[in-house]
Amino acid sequence: MGSDTGERISDAEHAVMEALWTRAPLTAAEVCEEVCDDRDWTLATVKTLLSRLVAKNAVTTEAEGRRFLYSPAIPRARYLRGESRRLVDRLFGGRAAPLVAHLAAAEALTDSDIAEIEALLETLKRKGEGQ
Repeated sequence: MGSDTGERISDAEHAVMEALWTRAPLTAAEVCEEVCDDRDWTLATVKTLLSRLVAKNAVTTEAEGRRFLYSPAIPRARYLRGESRRLVDRLFGGRAAPLVAHLAAAEALTDSDIAEIEALLETLKRKGEGQ
């Protein structure tokens, strides 16, 4: 997760984070209710993932009686920014334009996607002109 934790989170840990970003605080059992069926995990697996995320400073804990409540330590938007930047840096030399070109060439962009990108570009142009 870059500068926030110093360690990247795995795909499995990301599933736990998504559950916590959706609704927190949660107990380990509540996290399991959100992710275990889809991934064929046990409560023990979720507890292991939560422990790793706590060690990485991605999740905080708060004792409530004999159980712990887990919450994300960083906002989802900040995590996505870091992961997006890492992807662009690693695969496209730090430039976003080749990423968009790749998606277009792979026909991975819908008409709706293109309209959203166009609107975003217009917003960015106006911001640039206003400075």
